[in-house]
Amino acid sequence: MIAIVRQLLVVVCMVIVSAVIVEAAAPAPDLAMLVEEAYQNNQELLSMTENAQALRAEAPFAGSLQDPVVGVSVANLPVDSFAFDQEPMTQKQLFASQKFPWFGTLDLRQQVSQLKAMEAEYQVRSRKLEIAKELAGAWYDLGYTIKSLEINEKLKALVTQMLRVAETRYATGEGLQQDILAGQVQHSELLDEGVNLASREQVIRTQIGSLLNRGQFFDHIGPLALDEPGKIPDRGLLNRAALQSNPLVQQKKVARDRAKVEVQLAEKAYLPDFNVQLSYGQREDRPDFLSASVAMTVPLWQSTSQDSKLAAAKKRFAAAQKSLLGLSQTLPQSIDRVLAEIAGARENYSLFNEALSVQAAQLADASLAAYSVGKVEFNTMLAARIRLMRFQLKAENYKSQIYKKQAELEEIVGTRLSSLEGVQ
Repeated sequence: MIAIVRQLLVVVCMVIVSAVIVEAAAPAPDLAMLVEEAYQNNQELLSMTENAQALRAEAPFAGSLQDPVVGVSVANLPVDSFAFDQEPMTQKQLFASQKFPWFGTLDLRQQVSQLKAMEAEYQVRSRKLEIAKELAGAWYDLGYTIKSLEINEKLKALVTQMLRVAETRYATGEGLQQDILAGQVQHSELLDEGVNLASREQVIRTQIGSLLNRGQFFDHIGPLALDEPGKIPDRGLLNRAALQSNPLVQQKKVARDRAKVEVQLAEKAYLPDFNVQLSYGQREDRPDFLSASVAMTVPLWQSTSQDSKLAAAKKRFAAAQKSLLGLSQTLPQSIDRVLAEIAGARENYSLFNEALSVQAAQLADASLAAYSVGKVEFNTMLAARIRLMRFQLKAENYKSQIYKKQAELEEIVGTRLSSLEGVQ
């Protein structure tokens, strides 16, 4: 009996020592560095950035005049002789013409182009926050999966040692064969769980590699230990920050402003554009001619052209206003949802970390002592040891959920939560 108790104590010590070794492992890569790497290497993000820069570069073109037209011509040339000095009206002409839109039209066109570029830039910022959230979620999932694999290995080692003890007791006539069978079943379940966890780890690593656009497989260790989650800023502060910093809100504000300018531009379409032309006519042995003309457009097809364009511009402006209003109203609700999920995860984390894990540890120790003297069954003792580790893993899961929800909250707010500390 004393030998059996010693073996059980050895098993417990092995589990504790292995946990200490894991905690002493090399520090995990910094998440901020991976996010910055994604910003530098993610091809989708780089493509969006290039597109925004292209739109910004095009803005001056939209506000420029059209290129002038320069040409040469021959006027009033007699076809009987094709002589330039036969008729006094025969001329060799050089002319230049330039189109001028109505006053202020070019400025409005340039404003529209600049606002389009701003929309694209806010889309880039929004995608950056989305990538940061996705990367953070995968990063914390990787850490939890690695922790789950470690617990799985500890449980397999524990069950293996318990099986040896059960076999020893059965061989000496103190144990039951069903204890051995129960241990074998539990070991098989842990093997299946380990295979699933290893597969999930590979999937998460592939997801991280895809976000980073790395050519090689992402094989860095994950966050093995997370600090205690920090305090979340006040709800009112988060709402104000979201309306000011959320790039989707800013994009929709710019879209509304662009639609407003497009209405003004459509109103300008009722006014004429001008075409100014100067020509110089050279004659043989006679005085040269200088000619000038001004032409303008006439809104003859107003009902199907200018009216339709103005109506469409007003509809787009109304749609942009409603889109901005809708997002502004749903953002606080999204913040409330995430805050509620964080609060629930915090409560569960405290429950498992401070209460259930302590109680499970006491139960596991009591079950081990009771089993050593034959007062409880093997299944009861084994279940108590497994429950303890499961509760510890559950606490880690809730902690990682808090971090993932904080990353989601940062995407909604549009900035790092740490940047809001001390802001009123």
